[in-house]
Amino acid sequence: MAAAVVVGRKQKGKSVPSSMLPSVSTGLAGGLPLPLPPSLFERLPDFSAIGSLSDTPDFDLFRPRRDRKKLRIANFIGLSGTPGIWGPASINTTLLAVSEINRRGGILGREIEVTFHDTGGDIGEVVENAADIVASDEADLIMGSHISAVRVALRKVVAGRIPYIYTPVYEGGERTPGVMAIGETPRGQSLPTIQWLAEVKRAQRWYLIGSDYVWPWLSHRAVKRYIAASGGRVVGEEFVPMGQHDHEAHLARIKQAKPDVVLVSLIGTNSIIFNRAFAEHGLASRMLRLVGAMDETVLLGIGAENAENVYCSSGYFADQASRDNDAFRDRYETAFGRQAPPVGSVAQSNYEGLKFLEAVAARAGTLEVGPLLAAAKNTTYRGARGEIAIRNRGAQMPIYLAEAAGLDFEVIKTF
Repeated sequence: MAAAVVVGRKQKGKSVPSSMLPSVSTGLAGGLPLPLPPSLFERLPDFSAIGSLSDTPDFDLFRPRRDRKKLRIANFIGLSGTPGIWGPASINTTLLAVSEINRRGGILGREIEVTFHDTGGDIGEVVENAADIVASDEADLIMGSHISAVRVALRKVVAGRIPYIYTPVYEGGERTPGVMAIGETPRGQSLPTIQWLAEVKRAQRWYLIGSDYVWPWLSHRAVKRYIAASGGRVVGEEFVPMGQHDHEAHLARIKQAKPDVVLVSLIGTNSIIFNRAFAEHGLASRMLRLVGAMDETVLLGIGAENAENVYCSSGYFADQASRDNDAFRDRYETAFGRQAPPVGSVAQSNYEGLKFLEAVAARAGTLEVGPLLAAAKNTTYRGARGEIAIRNRGAQMPIYLAEAAGLDFEVIKTF
């Protein structure tokens, strides 16, 4: 079955026709040099040099259908701004999951219809868009792989009215009725990594730098406890406004503090530009970097020559060999081509969000908020990461610690 898709965004209560929106990405134009410069990542949401999914026979793109027999899912993802680097692959992985599920007859017998909504701009406009969607009954479910600041805002107009699945790594502690979070949290992701760095690399002095919003704020709060428990101490901390690309002052303070490890909680292109500048200032060989919200897309932007001593912990790496991930990558390449945008943890989480929904809906026997949330508190599902268990305290999965090796990650420890 084909996946009906609409790429949409609302401005002042009006829908923007799909013809006025950028084409959807299926892959990088042939011959683009690697690593890609940050300027290209800034332009990715324009998708100007990229083919359209309309060339892919499995997907029926830009043909909205409002048959109430369909399961209408509004997927809120970053298509612009600093998180926009994950947009192309996130669209692809969503469509891959939709196609697979629809071929099996949909969810509870309902074929999925998905719309995409940009979260990279003003949060107020994003919330207004979501509120309109809920009020006008345009969607049966909200899904998102956006930053936590958007989640905190969206849950005020969504939670308790329709189900809301939040897929990427986040700060943990989400207990809002109707919101189901399936991503990694600091307790599983950062705690064992900090202990390992303390024991194996003798890391004691830490400098924390993150984007100025809720995920770095709350993640750093937890990380500081883990650092203290490992016998270390924080020698500096600062938060950088989203979109700020001048890091001269930050790097000067880091150089003066002489940490063993710099914990980087910057997001998207902000992380790329900071990590490039970090290496260009000669700091890469002098101290370790533990980079959060890090995946193959970010590493591609940083470049191999700037990734010395970069570590990352995650529940998913594209090259982590397993039966489930190998099959997922084969299906992705078959659908979108060998030059498709690389699938990192953020993009892959969109795929798993729909796999999670399929499993939870089957267990609940309904898509009503109450029963769905009850079923989600104790369920398992299979995705690219293999079998994932969702319990009251969140998702349970292996966490992999990896070191950047060129433009790939080499897993060196499994927690």
